Amino acid sequence: MPGSVCLACSCARSREVQALLCGQAEVLTTPAPGRQDGGSNMECIPISTEDFEGKKDPVPEDPEHNVYTRFMKSHRCYDLVPTSSKLVVFDTSLQVKKAFFALVSNGVRAAPLWDSKKQCFVGMLTITDFINILHRYYKSPLVQIYELEEHKIETWRELYLQDSFKPLVSINPSASLYDAVSSLLKNKIHRLPVIDPLTGNTLYILTHKRILKFLKLFISEMPKPSFLSQTLEDLHIGTFKNIAVVRADTPLYTALGIFVEQRVSALPVVDDKGRVVDIYSKFDVINLAAEKTYNNLDITVTKALQHRSQYFEGVLTCNRHETLEAIINRLVEAEVHRLVVVDEQEVVKGIVSLSDILQALVLTDREEGSA
Repeated sequence: MPGSVCLACSCARSREVQALLCGQAEVLTTPAPGRQDGGSNMECIPISTEDFEGKKDPVPEDPEHNVYTRFMKSHRCYDLVPTSSKLVVFDTSLQVKKAFFALVSNGVRAAPLWDSKKQCFVGMLTITDFINILHRYYKSPLVQIYELEEHKIETWRELYLQDSFKPLVSINPSASLYDAVSSLLKNKIHRLPVIDPLTGNTLYILTHKRILKFLKLFISEMPKPSFLSQTLEDLHIGTFKNIAVVRADTPLYTALGIFVEQRVSALPVVDDKGRVVDIYSKFDVINLAAEKTYNNLDITVTKALQHRSQYFEGVLTCNRHETLEAIINRLVEAEVHRLVVVDEQEVVKGIVSLSDILQALVLTDREEGSA
């Protein structure tokens, strides 16, 4: 499917992949794991992260101790795969610009990349790639970004990754959610493709948000650990040093540079007194592609935020003295990736993210009364 964009829509956990560009209309059916039909002649299979060191069967213990760790170890990635979902897949021969437009039009933040020559998935295309391209090649509003307009995905990957190519980090549907959380945090990634080892097909993309939401569905049925009633300050959860912020008049290009250099996913917008007034996230950058305004990055962050595609209810905040339980509830109910930690004057003091929460709930051993 050279140069094609594929939309995979599942029905009863079986996906149909349909090429949408270049006049393609072929349909491939890829059955769910465990089915023997619909096999593939792929020459390589994306790596799996099933075998994490120290993985053991749950041992009976204090019902409060590591209750969420045990929950994650007892559920498989397949448990999170919905019966119906939409998955966008890009061939690496597709033009970069068309790929980002496709992300926008389909309302997704990332897509697996299929290499027709190697006959396997080789990576992910994300908004971070869009930001890196804009920051690396932007010159002025008068100069077209040739690399964005003309390059194919494979060309961009060769130029950007050069000798640092890494295999796609993926996971087997039968692997535990504990393995998935471990992989997300260990590799410092935000999206983990679930790939069927029998067919090589991508079934779903796991994220911190989807995993935490799944946990929240069952949290009331589990013993409540005492640390849920402790505060962020007591538990030392979150980042409170060297918080990257921007001001309302910060040039957009400068903000993109902070995303690239400091590897953060959101920037609180503050006033002269350091009080949070807005937030500019990586996801907001995709609006530049949606409105085709990426040729002028000299505008201010405030101007860029006027192009938000969705209604913005304001910056979601918390303080260090709120309980972990309250923080989890707010994150899940608002379906956001982070909360800005502020003091009584709304001055930015830190950031608490979904990865911070999963690290604390799942991967940190907690004894009674300890952080």
